[in-house]
Amino acid sequence: MNAKRPLIGISIGDPAGIGPEITARALSLEATYEVCRPLAVGDASVMADAVRIAGLALQVRAVASPAEGQYQPGAMDVLDMANVDLERLQYGRISAECGRAAFEYVKKVIELALAREIDGTVTGPIHKEALNTAGFHYAGHTEIYADLTQTRDYTMMLADGPFRVVHVSTHVSLREACDRVRMPRVLRVIQLADAALRRMGMARPRIAVAGLNPHCGEGGLFGHEDAGEIAPAVEEARRQGLDVEGPIPADTVFPKMRGGQYDVVVAMYHDQGHIPTKLSAFQYDDTTRSWNAVSGVNVTLGLPIIRVSVDHGVAFDRAGQGRANPQSLIQAIHLAAQMA
Repeated sequence: MNAKRPLIGISIGDPAGIGPEITARALSLEATYEVCRPLAVGDASVMADAVRIAGLALQVRAVASPAEGQYQPGAMDVLDMANVDLERLQYGRISAECGRAAFEYVKKVIELALAREIDGTVTGPIHKEALNTAGFHYAGHTEIYADLTQTRDYTMMLADGPFRVVHVSTHVSLREACDRVRMPRVLRVIQLADAALRRMGMARPRIAVAGLNPHCGEGGLFGHEDAGEIAPAVEEARRQGLDVEGPIPADTVFPKMRGGQYDVVVAMYHDQGHIPTKLSAFQYDDTTRSWNAVSGVNVTLGLPIIRVSVDHGVAFDRAGQGRANPQSLIQAIHLAAQMA
């Protein structure tokens, strides 16, 4: 295999969740090694147990640095942080030990990427309560990356194939989210979306900007943010040469993107962007009480390093049972390799 394949560091997430299992499943696939050199960053004993749980014929190779990895199918390279007592690990349970371990994995992949020892990072799911119980007071991965890379201008992009959404705000209250819809922030998110899609190979991305209020405010009847903050941001982006339209009512802009009219939608707040994306990417079957599809990824834009993540949580209800779906992680690894 080509030795110039990008080297992607994968933090395995909370050890008590499904992160280790989906990492093992993704790294058991030869197709993963065709696009990159994957390095799991976690606890080697946890990853060996994940291989057992998943029933995989996969060797676990503990390494001390990315340079020691062999990156060949059949043997998963694990940068061993040795920070979990496997005898005390309880799958599906919140614990400070697992929260601390998960943070240390994320911190390590960020450090490796900043030092240019790896070409990009992929993150498995963490549990926010476990993280905070361990003393790390972050709302999620995005905020950890922003802090440790000293990045102030960043945003989240969710992607399920050609269905892409970036956010003006994410992990804040709805009341605060409305207050954050300001012309400079909306403009910056439009610019970040354009730059990200160009990095993915699009010469001129088509960007749609969702309105905040019903029917984009109806001329001020339902609010003034659409005319006073969003429209001026769109006008300025156009003056800068970007292909952007808006504000467009949120109840119509997503079907238009799904139909091929746009390459990305700028959403004003967390649920405005997350709900349509997960309707596109997730398929739950109540007859089997399982997810038939869990696709889609999360990309943090504006960072000095590449960060792509799964677009789902730790799934404590199925952790340790050998039935976790690795689809989102596989997509995340492939997208990180493409961006690198």
